[in-house]
Amino acid sequence: ENMLVAELPQKSGELSGEGLREYQDMLPDSESLLRSFIVTSSEVYENTQYGFKFLLPGSWEGYDIITDKWEGLSQGQPEGGRAVETGPVINIRHPEWTSEHPRQDIPIMVFALAQWQAMQDGEFHIGAAPVGPRELGRGDRFVFALPARYNYAFPTGYEEVESILECSPLR
Repeated sequence: ENMLVAELPQKSGELSGEGLREYQDMLPDSESLLRSFIVTSSEVYENTQYGFKFLLPGSWEGYDIITDKWEGLSQGQPEGGRAVETGPVINIRHPEWTSEHPRQDIPIMVFALAQWQAMQDGEFHIGAAPVGPRELGRGDRFVFALPARYNYAFPTGYEEVESILECSPLR
């Protein structure tokens, strides 16, 4: 277990100038605190089919996995046209999600390396967003990405999902 131990000043006026800067330098920033939180109190979703793990805070214990698919349309083809490429989307769903009170899922698009390269080369596009999916990480055979505008509706929990994603939870 990692533990931060710092000797706090006895009186409020004891820290100023260089001493205050040294004290502040000892404190972890919010990202490292969150990263530490995720690592020490985490749920781990492991996907053996595509070869990745995704770290989640303990509050996600009991999450569900909802699978869907993405479709890539050839450039110049309108939305709703014939898909030229497809692949899975793995949605990690918060355990408190209900149809009456939906929460932000964590959607992970899976691309074969050749599919990712073809999309980068402009051979196809996904959705109407002016930007493509954002790479979260990759393995020997697959690229894992976050859909563009996945949280456009700002559902409950979108801030928590953003915080989780900022900590590079894909392994």
